[in-house]
Amino acid sequence: MENELLETLAKKCGLYDDDKNAAITNVQSLDERFERDNLVEIYNYFLSIAKDPDVLMVIIQCVDRFRDKSSLSPLLDLLLMKNIDDSEKYVNVRVMSAKAIANLKDTSAVTPLLYCLNNKDENYKIRLTCADALGKIGDRYAVAPLISIVKDEEEKSVYLRESAASALGMLGDIRAVDPLVSILEAQKGIWNKFTFLKERIIEALGKLRLDDNERVFNALKNSLMDESPQIRINAIEAIMESENPKAVEIIRTCLVEDKDEEVKKNALIALYNLVGREILDEVAEGDFSDKLKMEAVSMISEYEEDYD
Repeated sequence: MENELLETLAKKCGLYDDDKNAAITNVQSLDERFERDNLVEIYNYFLSIAKDPDVLMVIIQCVDRFRDKSSLSPLLDLLLMKNIDDSEKYVNVRVMSAKAIANLKDTSAVTPLLYCLNNKDENYKIRLTCADALGKIGDRYAVAPLISIVKDEEEKSVYLRESAASALGMLGDIRAVDPLVSILEAQKGIWNKFTFLKERIIEALGKLRLDDNERVFNALKNSLMDESPQIRINAIEAIMESENPKAVEIIRTCLVEDKDEEVKKNALIALYNLVGREILDEVAEGDFSDKLKMEAVSMISEYEEDYD
């Protein structure tokens, strides 16, 4: 479509007017009038001229439905705020742009995403969304910067470190192993305010699936003694997925000795996945709490239904 036609359509949709609700309605109604290729071109143009944050959010949602590579350039312009002055007003717009960029899976977006990620003056919401986007895109070029974020104890936002750890798990690059394990091995006393970071690190190590790495396995095993039940649960899941020959014995110890019923439940589920029905019968008939026995009986019932 020619620019004159696009400009006329923008005016008819009210993108230059003050009534943002009318503009949103008009933009959303375009689906009824145009085919896919034209819609992508229209939305891309609208991204470059719209100024109202709420209207832009709707246009980004429309663009994200099609996930066309031609939308990358206007989305990056929004993320980097090339055409808009008041960046703080557009934080949510930029966050949504980063999410839409991630869905395009285009490696040419890695450098601008890293630019925002590494800018410590940038809004933390944008930085953590960029970290997540880098993990979803899957380019190994992002590994080293993400490792730097996770390791940076002076980083103001622990949420950003969590997102970077999760992204490293999605990327699956073994370069992340040593720095992630080193954080788990750090002195226990510093972890009170970093519990969620530790959870994300354990999840990331589980995704890396390093079955023959004893250092990783030992770090996960030691996490089973952490004060946080959720960290212990995450460690059980990671150990279950490790395929290490010691996994069954270690998780069985959690089933018997852990004081938290939810941890025991997750240990039971993990053991069921590893050894099958026999662990359910053992718990249902053994010296365990009534709550755990009921869980085992429930799982046996589900097992029999699946078998039938």
